[in-house]
Amino acid sequence: MASSLNELNPRLLWKHFAKILTIPHCSGSEKALGDYVLSVAASLGLPGKRDKVGNVLVSKPATAGRQEAVGAILQGHLDMVCEKNSDKVHDFCKDPIQPEIKGDWVYAQGTTLGADNGIGLASALAVMEDKTLVHGPLEFLFTVDEETGLTGANKIQKGFLKGKMLLNLDSEDEGIFTIGCAGGADSTLVLPLARKKAASKNLTKLHVHGLRGGHSGIDINQGRGNAIKLLARALDQAQATAKFEVVSIEGGSKHNAIPREAVAVLACPPVQVRSLTTAITKAFDKIKIEYKAVEPGVAFTMGAAAGKDFALTQDCQHTLIDFLMTIPHGVIAMHPEIAGLVETSTNLAIVKTGKKEFTVLCSTRSSVASALEATRDVIKSVCALAGAKAEFDNGYPGWMPNLDSPLLKKLKELYVKTFGKEAEVVAIHAGLECGIIGEKFPGMDMISFGPTMKNPHSPEEHVHIGSVDKFWKFLTAVIDGLSA
Repeated sequence: MASSLNELNPRLLWKHFAKILTIPHCSGSEKALGDYVLSVAASLGLPGKRDKVGNVLVSKPATAGRQEAVGAILQGHLDMVCEKNSDKVHDFCKDPIQPEIKGDWVYAQGTTLGADNGIGLASALAVMEDKTLVHGPLEFLFTVDEETGLTGANKIQKGFLKGKMLLNLDSEDEGIFTIGCAGGADSTLVLPLARKKAASKNLTKLHVHGLRGGHSGIDINQGRGNAIKLLARALDQAQATAKFEVVSIEGGSKHNAIPREAVAVLACPPVQVRSLTTAITKAFDKIKIEYKAVEPGVAFTMGAAAGKDFALTQDCQHTLIDFLMTIPHGVIAMHPEIAGLVETSTNLAIVKTGKKEFTVLCSTRSSVASALEATRDVIKSVCALAGAKAEFDNGYPGWMPNLDSPLLKKLKELYVKTFGKEAEVVAIHAGLECGIIGEKFPGMDMISFGPTMKNPHSPEEHVHIGSVDKFWKFLTAVIDGLSA
């Protein structure tokens, strides 16, 4: 069994992935990784450039005899979701990701691995470097800030790309071609807070943890718990039998990740701590039974907290908890024609407590624009009832499936030729940059594929080693076949 990434096949791909893990590249901090891509290109004598927002484009001329082929673009994003377990000491701004091989899978130690989209990037770098491959004219597009706002794709300028076929290397199931995705948009909700001097200086921290989290699109139909919703539920039930005052509630960290942890700081007289603990325990006993199949690790801890003892007024506290209880989260509708595909969902993603305001970020997705709008209208109505204000961004477009795509037809043929079986064709309930790129470059034929990885956007993220090898074999067959 291999003990390091550099012992895995294909060697070139894993070499670059191992290097990527040493370069900090959270969303918004991709410059160093972009520099690495450009340094690789320069060492190979390939022209590279970076646009104003940080997108990197490298070109590789066709091999002899393939110069007249239609140009193909290999595309992925430079950034990763930076999530870690609360007990993991790790600074994403400077510390390398620590990979760990467990059987047929590669994990990280207590953090996200960044296989999304690090494997796609590594494969593109390997294609750039491998001089044995046969191909037509190639472009390699590495975009920034995909995970938090699709900023790089949104700001690609007209004329930046020349190719007419785009291979998006950001899918997560080997043997499955993605030909469509949902659109999405974020909503920021702001609830004004009223405070007073707390009745007690005894502060208690309630910490909900042990949840699996995951991707707010791909994993939203798994029935996983949302730490913010479960915390609000426990507080709502505890109010009936225990006296306490809410000082703050915090939870979630990324708009596209299901919250794994949430924390409430409560002012509670010492004589009421036992009643509060009993009430919270009873609430979580029910939650543990309810979620035993999907969240076996769900837990809470309570302990002393430090901080200012200015709590919410009782009216404000009730409004805040009701607000969190009412904000929708999870699957809203399944697709009526495609079995198993979520059509519309929304993620209660992040909550933060300020001195005078409570801020909530919701991320909503749908393959139907009117359904996305209707879900945001529900959120707007909840805000109106609670006395909160809602701010809506413009979001990003979906990618409409094209079953008549010549590129899809060709890749289906190549998959059968390479592996002796057919690939599955799907649309997904997640955002891909293809929707935006397709709008900016009309007529671009696009498809997305990749190796098998599980639980992206969470510290449980892992990638299947054998599927990476299959992905590489297919990718090299594709760039050959498209230029023949």
